[in-house]
Amino acid sequence: MSNAIVISAFGGPEVLQWRSVQPPVVRPGEVLLRVRTAAVGPTDLHIRAGNLTSVFPQRPGDVLGFEAAGVVEEVGAGADARVGDEVAALLPAQGGYGELVATPVWYPKPASVPWDAAAALPASADAAVGTMRAVGIEPGGTLVVLGAAGAVGSMVVQLARTRGIRVIGVAREHDAALVRDLGGEFVASGPGVFDHVDTTVDAVIDAAGRGGLAEAVSVVGDPGRVVTLVGGPEVASSGALLSHPSPDRAPDALAVTMPLLASGALRLKRRLTLPVREAREAHRILESGETRDKIVLAFD
Repeated sequence: MSNAIVISAFGGPEVLQWRSVQPPVVRPGEVLLRVRTAAVGPTDLHIRAGNLTSVFPQRPGDVLGFEAAGVVEEVGAGADARVGDEVAALLPAQGGYGELVATPVWYPKPASVPWDAAAALPASADAAVGTMRAVGIEPGGTLVVLGAAGAVGSMVVQLARTRGIRVIGVAREHDAALVRDLGGEFVASGPGVFDHVDTTVDAVIDAAGRGGLAEAVSVVGDPGRVVTLVGGPEVASSGALLSHPSPDRAPDALAVTMPLLASGALRLKRRLTLPVREAREAHRILESGETRDKIVLAFD
């Protein structure tokens, strides 16, 4: 047997419980990880509350967690890894809140990358690299990033700047210094935000989900170059593209971003690390908005 934080029922943070579970079965092309750290994301909260049952299969008794870092304990047939490898992993089937998890998506963790950073990278990297490719912007173009100070938005800003793309980062006033420090030109979020953008815009990536898609499409002139990570009625009415996790969105996202992280060319949000058995507290903190840090769960 193994242990994991499971959803005992749909509800508040109190439904998260540390329990014995059956260890995952390793399929061909997968590796089994002994998890060292697992990141907590906003989607975890919605799944736990039962708000996304039509999107994700997790039910009471299942284990949350889309991203983790750990040590390879078993290698499935055809998987290019060795027992003992230290890796970061994206978990399409979730399970990161468990001591053991199987996954088909992993990448070596350089020694210079701490465990908390390795766990905080995979999901944001997948979203950032995937949306950048979806809008198809070229070097020399101008990209507006809505939610430029968040985990995904800040990564988009940095990846775009490394490619010679001009970035206008939209965020709240208290994040102005961060956006500028990452290489973006800051614009405060709020109604009529595009009225403050005094240049031709080639593409928009929305990592905030606070509206403005119709305005973005009008400014860009092509709904195919406006991509959002957050669904809602405005996506369909505006014609913007919704980018959602899928195996083909950015399968090489970790290969693109991990070397940048190891070299210091990519910065992640500050992390707050808690013991895995304090997953309830982690969810409570994230839900309350008490911290803007990325929350990571650490295993003994």
